[in-house]
Amino acid sequence: MFCYQCEGAAQGIGCSKVGVCGKQPDVSDLQDLLIYALKGMAFWADQARAKGNKDAEIDRFMIKALFTTVTNVDFSDSSVADVIKEAVVLKAKAKALAGDISVPVPAAAQVFELPTDQAALMALSQLHGIKDPGVDEDIQSLRSTILFGIKGYAAYADHALILERENDEIYAFTHKALAAMLDDSLQLMDYVGMAMECGRINLVTMELLNKAHTDTYGHPVPTPVQLGTKAGKAILVSGHDLRFLEELLKQTEGKGINIYTHGEMLPAHGYPELKKFSHLVGNWGGAWQDQHKEFQNFPGAIVFNTNCIQKPADNYKDRLFTWDRVQFPDVRHIDGWDFSEVIDCALAADGFPDAPGQEILTGFGHNAVLGVADKVIDAVKAGQIKHFFLVGGCDGAKSGRNYYTEFAEKAPKDTVILTLACGKYRFNKMEFGDIGGIPRLLDVGQCNDAYSAVQIALALADAFECGVNDLPLSLVLSWYEQKAVAILLTLLHLGIKNIKIGPTLPAFITPNVLNFLVENFNIGPITTAEEDLKQILG
Repeated sequence: MFCYQCEGAAQGIGCSKVGVCGKQPDVSDLQDLLIYALKGMAFWADQARAKGNKDAEIDRFMIKALFTTVTNVDFSDSSVADVIKEAVVLKAKAKALAGDISVPVPAAAQVFELPTDQAALMALSQLHGIKDPGVDEDIQSLRSTILFGIKGYAAYADHALILERENDEIYAFTHKALAAMLDDSLQLMDYVGMAMECGRINLVTMELLNKAHTDTYGHPVPTPVQLGTKAGKAILVSGHDLRFLEELLKQTEGKGINIYTHGEMLPAHGYPELKKFSHLVGNWGGAWQDQHKEFQNFPGAIVFNTNCIQKPADNYKDRLFTWDRVQFPDVRHIDGWDFSEVIDCALAADGFPDAPGQEILTGFGHNAVLGVADKVIDAVKAGQIKHFFLVGGCDGAKSGRNYYTEFAEKAPKDTVILTLACGKYRFNKMEFGDIGGIPRLLDVGQCNDAYSAVQIALALADAFECGVNDLPLSLVLSWYEQKAVAILLTLLHLGIKNIKIGPTLPAFITPNVLNFLVENFNIGPITTAEEDLKQILG
């Protein structure tokens, strides 16, 4: 086992005995074998596309299989093994689609039989780790960066696909980029260009998902969300998928069950077509890493529809369910759209008493913010708003993340904080007040709603007739897993500079690649809240 795809990489190097996320070595090794098989499939799919041939089954499977390997999604060795078997079958289909070719066929693209014996399968998986043997470390660093970026946007593409939205450009680049990782003739700058293109494709993917969300559920509107409880039976939904939440709301309507969001599901409360369900009553708990201590106190059923699941504790495991790509050993799994098992579990549990609590605001997507753009622009011109900060991203358990709480607390009263993803839980229950009726804290949404943040920045730049880098806007980001990598590549693709990132730098970034980012984008690690605010504000 060797895994360094997330911020939790052991000792800042990589997990080699067991994942900090809880992933066992056999699952990690099988996921590496899956990636190896997907690269081989991508080689043939790319060759087929060069001849004008493509296959929807191959394209869609590739996205779902990549999502399977994202941190805190699938912890089941049998589940990953099943995906590998499907990958081998579809690789042969892609090969047939490509027909005769005139270029050398890399080892990963060769047809091979999977062992039926589990021990032999594990032995095979250990031969194909995440690092490519004999490859220059800087090229390996960029290959890993691109791979993790692709995994990140695969999650967004999967959500869009669930809403029956897809874009062939996403599939074409995915095949091209994964195939390029098998091409040892490519040089360092070839991979730099591909990393920037990965950022562009992630922007395309986030735009696709944003349109799928807003076309289906309406544009988010600023909405107060209850953090207390309402009397009745309860189901807690954790993850990112809005279609899942909609279907669950429909199936629980009139059954005396209240639905609560958790983690990155919080922004769902801002969508008009979801808000109309009166039994979507509030948000329970905070970010993903606190689920062990929070879920034991939730007296109902709990469902994960995407990452980030942790190894469940015994005191709530019998009330826990997974869905779609998410799986965990000995946890009940739901395939498809029948949630009757979850509903029965909720009805058998105690449920909540009536205990109202604090309210927080969400729903400040780009449509809502740009709807009051004239007030924002006037406030900037009048000197009432001196600076904007985008403070958000992934949350995590590693020490040092209190930096983001301190940064938000110490940001001057004449500044506005945009936030998104589960990093918001570091400070979204605090009172920040407003500037001329404009809340100082604007919750833009989920991690994929970085698209909204980009649209807000571009609109402000257009209004002030300047570039984004000339705006009084600073990005202070926290990262944990591969979706954050994809978003960072998007920001670099857009030419956005002076980004601060933490709490630690990625283990897969070599000193030379880091120097390239510093020299070209002035990207840098966070220091302390006081020092960074002083440096940013001059």
